[in-house]
Amino acid sequence: MMAHANPSDQELRQLLTDATVIAMVGASSDPDKASHGIMRKLQHAGYRVIPVNPTETEILGERSYPSLLDVPERIDIVDVFRRAEDTPGIADDAVTIGAKALWLQTGIVNEEAAERAAKGGLTVVMDACIGATHSLLRIPRKTAHA
Repeated sequence: MMAHANPSDQELRQLLTDATVIAMVGASSDPDKASHGIMRKLQHAGYRVIPVNPTETEILGERSYPSLLDVPERIDIVDVFRRAEDTPGIADDAVTIGAKALWLQTGIVNEEAAERAAKGGLTVVMDACIGATHSLLRIPRKTAHA
């Protein structure tokens, strides 16, 4: 099996430009956690960010859901702040809900999760911060559609 390679900058730019809804698995209401800062940054960039965490009810003004399967709207990117061993099941859920991409944050690598998501037709990004990538590629701020 080939080791996973992340998409090109051009593909990442397209993904981040086209996406409007990001589900953040492992989002936290703790301002000291990386996921909290990244969620705030993505909201500021104009994305709708839906927190997915069974122990939270609301984060940064958004209702939190216990799992991806509980989110009642279409999700473009599933951004994951969980341990690598938790990611294959998250990948399966991302495929089930028809997300476009599975994005594992910096330090998170799981080839099995990548393979399951890729087989389900998702773009897979591993070991990369979506916030840093967004800044690096200079993705324009989303504007609300009237």
